[in-house]
Amino acid sequence: MKIFLPLLFLSFGLQVFAQDHISPQRKQAIDSLALEKVRDLSKYISLIGDKSTAFAEANRVIDRAVELFMEGSEVGVSSLSRDEINYYEVREYLERLMRLNYNKVDIEWYKIEYVSDLEQQPDGTFVGVITIFQKFSAYDKEGQLVYEDVTKKDITVYVKRKETQIAGKLIGFWDVLLGDIRVKETKPGE
Repeated sequence: MKIFLPLLFLSFGLQVFAQDHISPQRKQAIDSLALEKVRDLSKYISLIGDKSTAFAEANRVIDRAVELFMEGSEVGVSSLSRDEINYYEVREYLERLMRLNYNKVDIEWYKIEYVSDLEQQPDGTFVGVITIFQKFSAYDKEGQLVYEDVTKKDITVYVKRKETQIAGKLIGFWDVLLGDIRVKETKPGE
């Protein structure tokens, strides 16, 4: 009995560890999901910034975009005309984007790629960083380009183990949420 009890705890400990360990195949699936969420956010930002998007539709898209983030996440905003970077909570950032005072706004994200591998934190959450480049172009009523910049941004990605109940059975899964979007560099458009 004395040998059985430590073996039971060892077995239980390995099961708990196995639940928090990400296999190479699972990591690849999680990486794909994280990149897909970033691409979705890119589409949402483009729709919200597009002045031809109806107000009700833009608000619906804002709600969808906010769901991609951890609560309290912030987005950095920079400009060629000032040195400081302003940070806004995600919803406020998206609402400000919708209200920009330009006739037309084009926002394009490109070179979306992981720059840091997922690293496990003490609480079991895995954290990584995805880098994107954002080209922002704004036009006046005559269709003339009045402002353009390219900003390099780092998006923090959180991967957490969660559980849900389906048909009375507890099912574990990995969930991916976006975190802060930090401005790394802003330069004139190309």
